[in-house]
Amino acid sequence: MEKIEISYSHEKSVCKVILNDGKRNILDSVMMSDLLTLLDEIKENPDIKLVTFEGKGQHFSFGASVREHSKEYAHDMLTTFHRIFYKIIDLGIPMLAKISGQCLGGGLELALICNVLFADKTAKLGQPEIILGVFPPPASIMLPLKIGNARAEELLITGKSISAEEGLKLGLINEVFQNKREMEIAVEEWISKYIVPKSASSLKFAVNAARKTFNHIMKNKLPELENEYLGRLMDTKDANEGIQSFIEKRKPVWKNC
Repeated sequence: MEKIEISYSHEKSVCKVILNDGKRNILDSVMMSDLLTLLDEIKENPDIKLVTFEGKGQHFSFGASVREHSKEYAHDMLTTFHRIFYKIIDLGIPMLAKISGQCLGGGLELALICNVLFADKTAKLGQPEIILGVFPPPASIMLPLKIGNARAEELLITGKSISAEEGLKLGLINEVFQNKREMEIAVEEWISKYIVPKSASSLKFAVNAARKTFNHIMKNKLPELENEYLGRLMDTKDANEGIQSFIEKRKPVWKNC
């Protein structure tokens, strides 16, 4: 796999996934394809008790490729990206995100689908899609479910980023650590204490039970927002202007239509 690194630990019951595109860990079509392939492989392995996600280097992920948001590629990008969420839901395996540095857009959405989110104090979390004139379908569903509508709407409408400490106060982050090394040590202790002693099959039942409502809403509402994005949003001048202006590194000129 080109853009993710995979290793197994705890008698091969824990799968560690590192996003690695060599720079900002952008979730482009190649990385998405790699993740889909991995999830298919995990589905065939009944011994997996936990999957962890992290970014190589200083950052978790700057999100999906902006260039692939353009109208020419948006359909393939969005539908492929959403398949990752459906596969994770269907797997029912506990997922854990270890967040350092920038965790933005699709990167934060990948973290949001996880059951547990740990972060160090360098973490910055946000859904900046509105700044580009678009919106994030998965986060538009998951953020309100996780932290409530009032706080979620502020993040989704403003596109601002928050610190790990703010995420902890909102209930978005489970625990914050001083640095990446301390987080890694704590995660290992957490896995050994809370995951390894348990049955892999029973953990799946527990995840599916705990997420019955969450999964039902995701499966039913994500297709609706996908259609809204591809069928209406991408027909507007401003959505295309926002993406193009970012690619061209200039200020967008909005037409409000």
